[in-house]
Amino acid sequence: MAESAAHVRVIEETSAYWRVLFDNPPFNIFGAGMFAALQDLLARMDATPSLRVVVFESANPDFYLSHFDLADPSGSLGLIKTAGPSGLPILMDTFVRLTKSPIVSIAKIRGRLRGVSSEFVLACDMRFASRENAVLAQVEVGAGVHPGGGGTERLPLLLGRGRALEIILGANDFDGETAERYGYVNRALPDSELDGFVDALARRIASFERRPLAAAKNLVNQVSLPSADRLLDALTSFTTALSWPEAQQRFQALLDRGLQREGDFEKRWPALLDTLLRP
Repeated sequence: MAESAAHVRVIEETSAYWRVLFDNPPFNIFGAGMFAALQDLLARMDATPSLRVVVFESANPDFYLSHFDLADPSGSLGLIKTAGPSGLPILMDTFVRLTKSPIVSIAKIRGRLRGVSSEFVLACDMRFASRENAVLAQVEVGAGVHPGGGGTERLPLLLGRGRALEIILGANDFDGETAERYGYVNRALPDSELDGFVDALARRIASFERRPLAAAKNLVNQVSLPSADRLLDALTSFTTALSWPEAQQRFQALLDRGLQREGDFEKRWPALLDTLLRP
Protein backbone atom coordinates (compact mmCIF):
# COMPACT_ATOMS: atom_id res chain seq x y z
CA MET A 1 0.00 0.00 0.00
CA ALA A 2 1.32 3.44 -0.92
CA GLU A 3 2.12 5.69 2.05
CA SER A 4 -0.54 8.26 1.09
CA ALA A 5 -3.20 5.57 0.68
CA ALA A 6 -2.40 4.30 4.17
CA HIS A 7 -3.38 7.71 5.57
CA VAL A 8 -7.00 7.19 4.50
CA ARG A 9 -8.70 3.82 5.04
CA VAL A 10 -12.01 3.01 3.37
CA ILE A 11 -14.52 0.70 5.03
CA GLU A 12 -17.33 -0.23 2.65
CA GLU A 13 -20.29 -0.71 4.98
CA THR A 14 -22.48 -1.28 1.90
CA SER A 15 -22.12 -0.49 -1.79
CA ALA A 16 -23.94 2.79 -1.10
CA TYR A 17 -22.30 3.79 2.21
CA TRP A 18 -18.60 4.09 2.95
CA ARG A 19 -16.77 5.08 6.10
CA VAL A 20 -13.41 6.79 5.59
CA LEU A 21 -10.91 6.76 8.47
CA PHE A 22 -8.04 9.26 8.73
CA ASP A 23 -5.04 7.38 10.07
CA ASN A 24 -1.76 9.32 9.97
CA PRO A 25 -0.16 8.87 13.41
CA PRO A 26 0.67 10.41 15.74
CA PHE A 27 -1.37 13.59 15.12
CA ASN A 28 -3.16 13.12 11.75
CA ILE A 29 -1.15 16.01 10.27
CA PHE A 30 -2.93 17.32 7.15
CA GLY A 31 -0.08 17.49 4.67
CA ALA A 32 0.75 16.45 1.13
CA GLY A 33 0.30 12.73 1.82
CA MET A 34 -3.21 13.23 3.19
CA PHE A 35 -4.20 15.36 0.20
CA ALA A 36 -2.83 12.73 -2.19
CA ALA A 37 -4.94 10.11 -0.45
CA LEU A 38 -8.05 12.31 -0.67
CA GLN A 39 -7.42 12.90 -4.37
CA ASP A 40 -7.30 9.12 -4.90
CA LEU A 41 -10.46 8.73 -2.82
CA LEU A 42 -12.36 11.36 -4.84
CA ALA A 43 -11.47 9.55 -8.06
CA ARG A 44 -12.67 6.27 -6.54
CA MET A 45 -15.91 7.90 -5.37
CA ASP A 46 -16.54 9.33 -8.85
CA ALA A 47 -16.04 5.89 -10.37
CA THR A 48 -18.58 4.16 -8.06
CA PRO A 49 -22.14 4.73 -9.33
CA SER A 50 -23.70 2.79 -6.44
CA LEU A 51 -22.23 5.14 -3.81
CA ARG A 52 -24.58 7.58 -2.04
CA VAL A 53 -22.87 8.73 1.17
CA VAL A 54 -19.41 8.84 2.74
CA VAL A 55 -18.73 9.42 6.45
CA PHE A 56 -15.31 10.85 7.32
CA GLU A 57 -13.98 9.98 10.77
CA SER A 58 -10.68 9.45 12.57
CA ALA A 59 -8.82 6.40 13.83
CA ASN A 60 -7.28 8.68 16.50
CA PRO A 61 -9.71 9.76 19.27
CA ASP A 62 -7.53 12.78 20.17
CA PHE A 63 -6.99 14.20 16.68
CA TYR A 64 -9.68 14.13 14.01
CA LEU A 65 -7.28 15.91 11.66
CA SER A 66 -4.49 18.25 12.58
CA HIS A 67 -3.19 21.43 10.99
CA PHE A 68 -1.17 22.12 7.83
CA ASP A 69 2.22 20.39 7.76
CA LEU A 70 4.63 23.15 8.82
CA ALA A 71 7.60 20.76 8.82
CA ASP A 72 7.21 20.05 5.09
CA PRO A 73 7.01 23.48 3.42
CA SER A 74 7.91 22.19 -0.06
CA GLY A 75 5.17 19.55 0.04
CA SER A 76 2.64 21.99 1.43
CA LEU A 77 3.46 24.62 -1.19
CA GLY A 78 2.96 21.99 -3.88
CA LEU A 79 -0.68 21.76 -2.80
CA ILE A 80 -1.07 25.45 -3.56
CA LYS A 81 0.94 25.66 -6.78
CA THR A 82 -0.04 22.39 -8.50
CA ALA A 83 -3.42 22.11 -10.24
CA GLY A 84 -5.86 19.27 -9.59
CA PRO A 85 -8.42 17.79 -12.03
CA SER A 86 -10.71 20.83 -11.75
CA GLY A 87 -7.90 23.21 -12.70
CA LEU A 88 -7.84 24.68 -9.19
CA PRO A 89 -4.79 24.19 -6.92
CA ILE A 90 -4.88 20.76 -5.28
CA LEU A 91 -5.80 22.14 -1.85
CA MET A 92 -8.80 24.00 -3.23
CA ASP A 93 -9.58 21.34 -5.85
CA THR A 94 -9.98 18.71 -3.11
CA PHE A 95 -12.44 20.79 -1.10
CA VAL A 96 -14.46 22.11 -4.06
CA ARG A 97 -14.81 18.67 -5.66
CA LEU A 98 -15.96 17.21 -2.35
CA THR A 99 -18.58 19.94 -1.89
CA LYS A 100 -19.87 19.64 -5.46
CA SER A 101 -19.78 15.84 -5.62
CA PRO A 102 -23.17 14.15 -6.07
CA ILE A 103 -22.19 11.96 -3.12
CA VAL A 104 -23.22 13.16 0.34
CA SER A 105 -20.29 13.82 2.70
CA ILE A 106 -20.62 13.73 6.50
CA ALA A 107 -17.86 14.64 8.96
CA LYS A 108 -18.12 12.69 12.22
CA ILE A 109 -15.86 14.68 14.52
CA ARG A 110 -14.16 13.18 17.53
CA GLY A 111 -10.91 14.85 18.57
CA ARG A 112 -9.16 18.06 17.53
CA LEU A 113 -9.23 19.76 14.13
CA ARG A 114 -7.69 23.12 13.36
CA GLY A 115 -6.86 25.34 10.42
CA VAL A 116 -6.97 23.50 7.10
CA SER A 117 -8.68 20.58 8.85
CA SER A 118 -11.51 22.88 9.92
CA GLU A 119 -11.72 23.93 6.27
CA PHE A 120 -12.01 20.28 5.24
CA VAL A 121 -15.04 19.67 7.46
CA LEU A 122 -16.57 22.96 6.30
CA ALA A 123 -16.36 21.56 2.76
CA CYS A 124 -18.33 18.49 3.86
CA ASP A 125 -22.11 18.58 3.54
CA MET A 126 -22.78 17.97 7.23
CA ARG A 127 -20.80 17.96 10.47
CA PHE A 128 -21.64 16.08 13.68
CA ALA A 129 -19.40 16.35 16.73
CA SER A 130 -18.79 14.64 20.05
CA ARG A 131 -20.01 16.94 22.80
CA GLU A 132 -17.24 15.86 25.17
CA ASN A 133 -14.41 15.18 22.73
CA ALA A 134 -14.46 17.58 19.79
CA VAL A 135 -12.37 20.72 19.32
CA LEU A 136 -12.57 22.98 16.26
CA ALA A 137 -10.54 26.07 15.39
CA GLN A 138 -9.28 28.38 12.69
CA VAL A 139 -5.85 29.21 14.13
CA GLU A 140 -4.13 30.85 11.19
CA VAL A 141 -4.24 34.50 12.36
CA GLY A 142 -2.55 33.52 15.62
CA ALA A 143 0.17 31.80 13.59
CA GLY A 144 0.86 34.93 11.53
CA VAL A 145 -1.19 34.24 8.37
CA HIS A 146 -4.92 33.91 7.62
CA PRO A 147 -7.20 31.06 6.47
CA GLY A 148 -6.73 30.18 2.82
CA GLY A 149 -8.72 26.99 2.27
CA GLY A 150 -12.24 28.38 2.56
CA GLY A 151 -12.57 29.28 6.23
CA THR A 152 -13.05 33.01 5.60
CA GLU A 153 -15.59 32.27 2.87
CA ARG A 154 -17.63 29.41 4.34
CA LEU A 155 -17.85 30.39 8.03
CA PRO A 156 -19.70 33.72 7.53
CA LEU A 157 -22.31 31.93 5.41
CA LEU A 158 -22.89 29.39 8.18
CA LEU A 159 -22.51 31.48 11.33
CA GLY A 160 -22.87 35.13 10.38
CA ARG A 161 -20.19 37.81 10.31
CA GLY A 162 -19.65 38.37 14.04
CA ARG A 163 -19.24 34.74 15.04
CA ALA A 164 -17.07 34.03 11.99
CA LEU A 165 -14.77 36.88 13.01
CA GLU A 166 -14.70 35.64 16.60
CA ILE A 167 -13.50 32.23 15.41
CA ILE A 168 -11.03 33.52 12.81
CA LEU A 169 -9.56 36.53 14.63
CA GLY A 170 -9.60 34.91 18.07
CA ALA A 171 -7.72 31.87 16.71
CA ASN A 172 -8.73 29.69 19.66
CA ASP A 173 -10.42 26.33 20.24
CA PHE A 174 -14.19 25.82 20.29
CA ASP A 175 -15.71 22.81 22.02
CA GLY A 176 -18.45 20.73 20.45
CA GLU A 177 -21.27 22.30 22.44
CA THR A 178 -20.29 25.87 21.51
CA ALA A 179 -19.69 24.83 17.90
CA GLU A 180 -23.25 23.50 17.76
CA ARG A 181 -24.69 26.68 19.28
CA TYR A 182 -22.81 28.83 16.77
CA GLY A 183 -23.70 26.67 13.75
CA TYR A 184 -20.12 25.49 13.14
CA VAL A 185 -21.50 21.91 13.29
CA ASN A 186 -25.00 20.54 12.71
CA ARG A 187 -25.21 18.89 16.13
CA ALA A 188 -23.04 18.01 19.10
CA LEU A 189 -24.08 14.69 20.59
CA PRO A 190 -22.94 12.79 23.69
CA ASP A 191 -19.87 10.83 22.68
CA SER A 192 -21.63 7.54 23.38
CA GLU A 193 -24.41 8.46 20.92
CA LEU A 194 -22.34 9.97 18.09
CA ASP A 195 -21.53 6.76 16.20
CA GLY A 196 -25.06 5.42 16.30
CA PHE A 197 -26.65 8.70 15.24
CA VAL A 198 -24.33 9.25 12.27
CA ASP A 199 -24.55 5.62 11.17
CA ALA A 200 -28.36 5.70 11.21
CA LEU A 201 -28.45 8.95 9.20
CA ALA A 202 -25.91 7.66 6.68
CA ARG A 203 -27.79 4.37 6.21
CA ARG A 204 -31.05 6.27 5.75
CA ILE A 205 -29.50 8.52 3.07
CA ALA A 206 -27.84 5.49 1.44
CA SER A 207 -31.27 3.88 1.02
CA PHE A 208 -32.46 6.71 -1.25
CA GLU A 209 -31.93 7.07 -4.99
CA ARG A 210 -28.76 8.82 -6.12
CA ARG A 211 -30.37 11.12 -8.70
CA PRO A 212 -32.71 13.02 -6.33
CA LEU A 213 -29.97 13.19 -3.69
CA ALA A 214 -27.58 14.74 -6.20
CA ALA A 215 -30.21 17.11 -7.61
CA ALA A 216 -31.25 18.35 -4.17
CA LYS A 217 -27.63 18.85 -3.09
CA ASN A 218 -26.89 20.78 -6.29
CA LEU A 219 -29.84 23.12 -5.72
CA VAL A 220 -28.76 23.82 -2.13
CA ASN A 221 -25.20 24.40 -3.37
CA GLN A 222 -26.40 27.08 -5.77
CA VAL A 223 -27.70 29.28 -2.96
CA SER A 224 -25.24 28.48 -0.18
CA LEU A 225 -21.67 28.27 -1.50
CA PRO A 226 -18.94 30.86 -2.10
CA SER A 227 -17.77 31.10 -5.69
CA ALA A 228 -14.62 29.33 -6.83
CA ASP A 229 -13.11 32.72 -7.74
CA ARG A 230 -13.60 33.99 -4.20
CA LEU A 231 -12.04 30.83 -2.76
CA LEU A 232 -9.11 31.14 -5.15
CA ASP A 233 -8.55 34.78 -4.15
CA ALA A 234 -8.25 33.72 -0.50
CA LEU A 235 -5.80 30.93 -1.36
CA THR A 236 -3.68 33.34 -3.42
CA SER A 237 -3.62 35.76 -0.50
CA PHE A 238 -2.67 32.91 1.85
CA THR A 239 0.23 31.98 -0.43
CA THR A 240 1.53 35.53 -0.14
CA ALA A 241 1.04 35.50 3.64
CA LEU A 242 3.27 32.42 3.98
CA SER A 243 6.24 34.59 2.98
CA TRP A 244 5.54 37.34 5.52
CA PRO A 245 8.40 37.64 8.05
CA GLU A 246 5.96 37.57 10.97
CA ALA A 247 4.51 34.31 9.65
CA GLN A 248 7.95 32.72 9.34
CA GLN A 249 8.82 33.88 12.87
CA ARG A 250 5.64 32.45 14.37
CA PHE A 251 5.87 29.17 12.44
CA GLN A 252 9.40 28.66 13.75
CA ALA A 253 8.36 29.53 17.30
CA LEU A 254 5.59 26.94 17.13
CA LEU A 255 7.94 24.25 15.83
CA ASP A 256 10.56 25.15 18.47
CA ARG A 257 7.97 24.81 21.25
CA GLY A 258 6.96 21.33 20.13
CA LEU A 259 4.38 21.52 17.33
CA GLN A 260 4.29 18.25 15.38
CA ARG A 261 6.63 16.65 17.96
CA GLU A 262 5.12 16.80 21.44
CA GLY A 263 1.65 15.44 22.11
CA ASP A 264 0.90 17.74 25.03
CA PHE A 265 1.76 20.84 23.00
CA GLU A 266 -0.28 19.64 20.02
CA LYS A 267 -3.31 19.29 22.25
CA ARG A 268 -3.19 22.78 23.77
CA TRP A 269 -1.20 25.13 21.52
CA PRO A 270 -3.98 27.50 20.31
CA ALA A 271 -4.46 28.72 23.88
CA LEU A 272 -0.79 29.77 23.90
CA LEU A 273 -0.73 31.74 20.65
CA ASP A 274 -0.91 35.12 22.38
CA THR A 275 2.24 34.22 24.34
CA LEU A 276 4.13 32.79 21.38
CA LEU A 277 6.74 35.53 20.93
CA ARG A 278 7.17 36.49 24.57
CA PRO A 279 10.65 35.81 26.03
